[in-house]
Amino acid sequence: MYLDNAAGGLLPRRSIAAVTDHLTRYGATNALPGHQPGREILALKAWAREATALFLNAEASDVAVGPSATAMAFRLAAAFARLWGPGDEVIVSGLEHEANASPWRELEQVGVTVKVWHARQPEMRLVAEDLAALLSPRTRLVAVTAASNALGVAPDIAAITAQVRAAGAWTVVDAVHAAPHTLPDVRAWGADFVTFSPYKVWGPHLGALWIRPELRGGLPWPRLSFVPEGDITGIEYGTPQYELQAGWLGTLDYLRELGGGETLTRAALEQAYTHIAALEAPVTERLLTGLQALEHVTLYGPQTLEGRFGTFAFRLSGETPEQTAGRLTADGIDVAAGHFYAVQPLRDLGLYPEGVVRASIAHYTTLEDAERLLAAL
Repeated sequence: MYLDNAAGGLLPRRSIAAVTDHLTRYGATNALPGHQPGREILALKAWAREATALFLNAEASDVAVGPSATAMAFRLAAAFARLWGPGDEVIVSGLEHEANASPWRELEQVGVTVKVWHARQPEMRLVAEDLAALLSPRTRLVAVTAASNALGVAPDIAAITAQVRAAGAWTVVDAVHAAPHTLPDVRAWGADFVTFSPYKVWGPHLGALWIRPELRGGLPWPRLSFVPEGDITGIEYGTPQYELQAGWLGTLDYLRELGGGETLTRAALEQAYTHIAALEAPVTERLLTGLQALEHVTLYGPQTLEGRFGTFAFRLSGETPEQTAGRLTADGIDVAAGHFYAVQPLRDLGLYPEGVVRASIAHYTTLEDAERLLAAL
């Protein structure tokens, strides 16, 4: 029984087949216009970018696809390091995975001041008044997650980006953990930069970055000499993983079918996520109430369904998280144990570095799975 979906999802058969078919047909052939296979791979690369943009409700020219969200964030940080220095400030939320924290802390090397917008305990919610106290005319960037990968907290991203924009700063949103549960929408969110990982959304190991179009031309990221300034391909260093892009397209086709679409459209994706939300809701509610009812279990994070996804962080009295997870996996119930790179929130809760036990669902998690976990605990 798989309850570690926050670490990476299971793949649809058509995604696995697409990877295999690509490698069988093309091997490691590159995308070059001089021959037919190369032209076909060029078309694959273009479609992968367009489909990823559709997933984000964006334009293809503003979306980069790379090896991971972490790698894309560090590439973006390299551009910021050429723009900012002493006197500039960055704010990192207290809920972040280090992929949306460490890259911006690197800016301290060029004199940027990094502040932390701590979440309020015990439910670890981000409060607008606390952010207002940190914002200043020197604030350049606010980093915030669309959902905590450790605690399941889901902040109000549109409200946060509006507050930050009013202060004259940019926002970078980590949508990695949110994307399996709610369809990303860069237009509605109002962010300036968004990252997510297709492998958390039942695809192969890839990452993606969206940049607000009016900002691209002014971002001096390191690039190959022949790539024009502002061209999104300039931040996609090296040869793409074409076979993984093919697999991601297979996953998106699965979502298209889940949404009842004849072709891959935004409407089909929206319908798929309506279905996903309906499948997850009863499982999330059962795990929340069930964990709260166990006297020897301490549940961290939101204690209600409002503003949370089906990711649960807890500890059993008298056991380390690793001991609990080890006993569960021996019974065929796979949950995670540790800090999951969510250093700041777990440090604030006094749980770092041992961390917590984490049970995280996807739309294929059933009520029977929830009952089995609760019975084992």
